[in-house]
Amino acid sequence: MSDLILEPTSYAYGGTTVARDANGRPIFVLGAIPGETVRARLTEDKERYAHAVLEEVLEAAAARVAPRCPHYGQCSGCQYQHIAYEEQLRAKQQVVQDQLGRIGGLKEANVLPTLPSPQPWAYTHEAVFSPAGDGRLGYWSAGRQQVIPIEVCPIVKPEIMAVFDDIDLDLPGLRKMTLRVDSEESMLAALEVDDVEPPELEVDFPISVAIVLPDRTAASLIGEPNLVYQLKGRPFRVSPGCFFQPNLDVAEMLVDTVLEYAALDGRKTVLELYSGIGMLTAFLAERARSVTAVEVNDDAVADLIINLDHLDNVVLYHGLVEEVLPALEQAPDVLVIDPGPYGLATPIRDQIASVAPRRLIHVASELSTMARDSKAFARAGLRLERVQPLDMRPQTYHVDTVSLWVRP
Repeated sequence: MSDLILEPTSYAYGGTTVARDANGRPIFVLGAIPGETVRARLTEDKERYAHAVLEEVLEAAAARVAPRCPHYGQCSGCQYQHIAYEEQLRAKQQVVQDQLGRIGGLKEANVLPTLPSPQPWAYTHEAVFSPAGDGRLGYWSAGRQQVIPIEVCPIVKPEIMAVFDDIDLDLPGLRKMTLRVDSEESMLAALEVDDVEPPELEVDFPISVAIVLPDRTAASLIGEPNLVYQLKGRPFRVSPGCFFQPNLDVAEMLVDTVLEYAALDGRKTVLELYSGIGMLTAFLAERARSVTAVEVNDDAVADLIINLDHLDNVVLYHGLVEEVLPALEQAPDVLVIDPGPYGLATPIRDQIASVAPRRLIHVASELSTMARDSKAFARAGLRLERVQPLDMRPQTYHVDTVSLWVRP
């Protein structure tokens, strides 16, 4: 496909910027920055839009910097390493505003400046690798449509990369391997394999190994069955298949934002859906009269029970949200939902919109589903007061949000 000279004017979700051709058609350019003049190669040419990849920067923006990673542009894990960090934060605020306007129909949403990560590099305590052949591991490359072996990853904590360098793994049926390091620098490798039968393994350095099954429960193969993370001075046990925020510094900011928006005074009741291992539950319960938590994953429920064993004002329902929610009789004062990247299924979205109390807090890690769910809340008569973006994953286009909705 042919090359074009383009001048991008804004950021788009997914790591691209938006330029327009002579007919006003939007062209999504990977690797450019608004305000630049670039030469780009078309990779997808549709009637209503097109996609292009940067070939040459003709006039650079002041925010352009040299990427730190030698794999940048090949690996698909990062999209913003060529952008100065302050500009990344501005970009994420703009993209949240844009998605809420275009998908959610909320063009005047009050989107606050993005809260920065104290560590824009070497921040994540977990990394997910895939087999790259010949016993090597790597990351998926969207451009090459294959897994590429890697040698370094500057957004991952150095303890993980030190272990990664020592791994020699040739395991038939391996789909993914997640390496995690906890607050005490204990290491765990969580394996996802095609065969549910546990493989036979040997390790010659201190690392725990677990196999994660399709339902996200896990079986320990070697060493300790879980890790422990410290958050705001409190320990949280996390099983291998369970989610925990990848950036502990920003996770603390997320907790603080949720608590601020909940405005608890010791007398209010809270309903928390998709409570996971109880990270938010623990801090909400300290300020609420009671918390009702709902979680379906067996291992997450087991973790939550351990993590909240010091609290006596938490009621836990182990089951699917769509089954538990209609059976709850008492309406809470505050509703907290954190449904994960896929957002809320339509039936659950309708249930929540109809039973939402005067204050609803929506925690989201995927912007497109967050905007879609927001549209449903607005249609149900809730008013969006403000949205706080948080930079949980610097150097990537991903942005987490905490939204406060109130019933007028």
